[in-house]
Amino acid sequence: MQMAGYYLMIFIFLLGLECAYILFAKRMGIVDSPHRQSSHTGDVVRGGGVIFFVAYLLWSFSHDFQWQGGMIGLTVLAGVSFIDDIRDVNPKIRLVCQFVAIILMLYHSGLIRNSPHVILLLSFFCVGTVNIFNFMDGINGMTGGYSLVVALALLYVNTNVVHFGSSDLIVTMILSLVVFNIFNFRQRTICFAGDVGSLVIGFIFVYLVLRLCLRGESMSWIAMLSVYLVDGGLTILHRILLRENLMKPHKKHAYQIMANELEIPHLVVSGIYMALQSVCCVVYIVWPGYPAFFAIFGVLTVMYILFMKKFYHLHENKGSIYN
Repeated sequence: MQMAGYYLMIFIFLLGLECAYILFAKRMGIVDSPHRQSSHTGDVVRGGGVIFFVAYLLWSFSHDFQWQGGMIGLTVLAGVSFIDDIRDVNPKIRLVCQFVAIILMLYHSGLIRNSPHVILLLSFFCVGTVNIFNFMDGINGMTGGYSLVVALALLYVNTNVVHFGSSDLIVTMILSLVVFNIFNFRQRTICFAGDVGSLVIGFIFVYLVLRLCLRGESMSWIAMLSVYLVDGGLTILHRILLRENLMKPHKKHAYQIMANELEIPHLVVSGIYMALQSVCCVVYIVWPGYPAFFAIFGVLTVMYILFMKKFYHLHENKGSIYN
C-alpha cells in the first residue's frame, strides 16, 4: 500500500509536469511543423519525452543517487538532446556527447574492463541502438507504445526470471511512459518525445538490457529490443548500400512506408510494432537462448525484406527530395 501511494504521487507529479511543459513549449515555439520528411500534418510539441529524464532523476534521488556514472552520462545526453530540440546542434557535437555518455555507462556497468576491441564494438552498438530509438520516433504512439512493451517485459524478467536491476527504476519509467502516451498515443498527437525523450529512453533501455545480458550470462537477451534493431539496423544498411548521407533525413523505415505510402493509421502501425515486440519478448522468455535469438531475428529480417520488396517501390515513385 505504501509503495502504491508513492507510485501514485510520482504519476501525478509527472502528469502535472507534462501538462506544464506542453503549455511552456507552445508558448516558446518548441514545436514540430509538418515537412517532407515528417509523417504528421500539424504542429506538434517537441521534447515531451523530457519526463523520461525527470522520472529517472526522481528514482535516483529516492535511491541515494545510485548509478552515478550513468547519471552523469545520461545528464550530458539529455542536455544536448534537449538543446537540439530547441535549436540545431552540430551533429559532430551530438555524436561526441553520445559516445561520452555511453562510455560512462559502460564504465559503471563494469564492461569497460574488457579488451579495447570489445569496448569499441560495444560503444558503437550502444550509440547505434540509442539512435535507432531516435529514428523510430516519427509517428503517433511509436516511442511510447513500443517502449512500454519493452519496459513491461523487462519488469517481468527482473521479477520472475533474472534479477538484473532495480524494479523501482523500471516501474518509474513505466509511469513516465503511461503519462507520455496520454498525450502521444492518440490520433491527433499533442507532443512527440523529441530527441531528449527518444535518446534518453533508448539509453536507459540499453543500460538495462546490457545489465540483463551480464546477469543472464548471454548477449541473446538483446532480443528484447529486436523489432527496433531489425527495422533500424536494416534501414541503415539499406541507406549505406544506396550511398546516402546517414545524417540527412529520410522516409525509408518500414513504419514510415506503412504510414505514408500505405496510409495505414499511425496508431495501427504503432500497434503492429508493439504486437511484434510483445511476441518476440514472450518467445524469448519462454524459450531463452541463442536458438530463440536467431529465430526471432531471422523471422523479423525475412519479414522486413519481403515487406520492402513489395512496397518500397511506392516510396521511390513519390520522388521525394529526401530519397
